[in-house]
Amino acid sequence: MNSHDHQQALSKAILKLLRPLVRLLLRNGVPFAGLTEMAKQVYVDVARTEFNVPGRKQSTSRVSTITGVPRKEVQRVIQLEGNFDNDFIERHNRAARVVSGWVRDPAFLDAMGQPRIMLFTDQQASFSDLVRKFSGDVPPRAILDELIHVGVVEQQDDGYLRLMSRSYVPKTGEADKLGILGKDVAGLISTIDHNIQSAGKDPFFQRKVYYNNLPEEAVAELRQLLAEQGQQFIEKWDRWMAAHDRDSNPKITGTGRKASGIGLYYFEDEIIEDKKRHEHDV
Repeated sequence: MNSHDHQQALSKAILKLLRPLVRLLLRNGVPFAGLTEMAKQVYVDVARTEFNVPGRKQSTSRVSTITGVPRKEVQRVIQLEGNFDNDFIERHNRAARVVSGWVRDPAFLDAMGQPRIMLFTDQQASFSDLVRKFSGDVPPRAILDELIHVGVVEQQDDGYLRLMSRSYVPKTGEADKLGILGKDVAGLISTIDHNIQSAGKDPFFQRKVYYNNLPEEAVAELRQLLAEQGQQFIEKWDRWMAAHDRDSNPKITGTGRKASGIGLYYFEDEIIEDKKRHEHDV
């Protein structure tokens, strides 16, 4: 593929990518100027941290040249450095580990192999014990408040805590749902970028299945099957990764430190028939 065709293909892909993003931004009251300001911050940050010359400090002039952002704007954006909020990511990871441990650790399962209904503190396995085991030194009350807030845990009148969902997916709170947007979509784009750059060598797994002429009844059945079997799939790999993770198993040995994950999602579009085409066919 020559340079022109490459840029044309990239432009078409970006336009498709931006469409659902712009729809979401407009729905949440973010104007065009807001998007351009955020894009400017990311352009400068990526240029400074990932496109520097090895052994040399990245200069403002070079960042400006790479990104096309004026030098004064680059300097202004750099002064804003540190305003990116990583609190959500850390909170999400810790809460997710707690839910995962509640689902798979035998110490927190009942006789039927289901997540136990437990007290916040108890002589036996308690919620506080669960948090200490899977989320380190974070206060158990903070994790509990978070899980209750998003609808994953319910506290009964007698004080016992019941797990309402086998995965940490916010059911309330738009801020948390939007936080997942940034985290999960970024992972998918990074995988696609890796596969493009790797040119077929050591690619990351990336697959999808798609049909565009399904009846509504089949789609309803598909959603139900995915809700059941998709959760089983994720829990299977969660158990495998937890068994090899140093936070869950401090005795695990090996070199380096990698962050790795597996995502599974469902998408659906309404197909709008072309009335003119049908009229022509008639």
